[in-house]
Amino acid sequence: MVFLRSEHEMFRTILQFAQEDERVRAVIMNGSRANPHAPRDIFQDYDIVFLVSSMESLIRDRRWISSFGELIIMQTPDEPMEPASMSCDRFAFLMLFTDGNRIDLTLCPADNIANWPRDSLSVLLLDKDGLVEPFPTPSLQDYKTIPPTAQIYANSCNEFWWVSTYVAKGLWRRELPYAKFMLDRPVRDMLHLMLEWHIGIQTDFAANPGKVGKYFKKLLEPEHWTAYVQTFSDADYEHMWQALFIMGDLFREVALGVANYYGYEYPTQDDQRVTNYLHHVHILPADAKDIF
Repeated sequence: MVFLRSEHEMFRTILQFAQEDERVRAVIMNGSRANPHAPRDIFQDYDIVFLVSSMESLIRDRRWISSFGELIIMQTPDEPMEPASMSCDRFAFLMLFTDGNRIDLTLCPADNIANWPRDSLSVLLLDKDGLVEPFPTPSLQDYKTIPPTAQIYANSCNEFWWVSTYVAKGLWRRELPYAKFMLDRPVRDMLHLMLEWHIGIQTDFAANPGKVGKYFKKLLEPEHWTAYVQTFSDADYEHMWQALFIMGDLFREVALGVANYYGYEYPTQDDQRVTNYLHHVHILPADAKDIF
């Protein structure tokens, strides 16, 4: 059994490599480990940026990766399809090790530091040459929900109700992959967006809902969380119909609250017409020749 290395051991490993390799000029940590308020658990990544003098050599010869441990798997999302299209701006190595630790390590040219976007959740761990302007105290400033404009609000409402009709079509046709995709991607995306605005209003936009709503349970009212949980269904078609109807009820409730707060217009007529359409399709016989 391989035991999880402690945070202290991981930082020591990362910084020892950076100190000893002349190509690494500075080390920055981003992400949840830079956030003193983030929940701590065994699955937290180490989001690390190396400012380096030679990206090409580190990308070409990757034997140095073994310095951090034995890999289970690695992904390089910036790997080009064609070698000639290699970007010089950044290159990431996403690495999961056999002890369960994960390092998301991004290489950035040290001479391009002036153009590197500064993340509000950043801590400078090493700077051999004084390259990096000191970071302020880490904060969630870059991760706060942005309040909607009237147009963005209207677009999200339109997208929710419009794509809901796709779900209904897919359910009636018994096209499970299609219906599931439309329900859990575009329709749910708009519900997430509305819930984020709702949470923002309740918290003066100080709270961070987290990636894909991972903190919803903590931030939503119990009744809203209960309804949200019920929007997840299995592959049973009737269960998916009920999830869609609950999703519509929850969307309507929070969207009306957002509209009232900002003085925006909620598309009541679209909601009513589409909701009636959904219920009609729900009971439409499988051999129907006409929709109405």
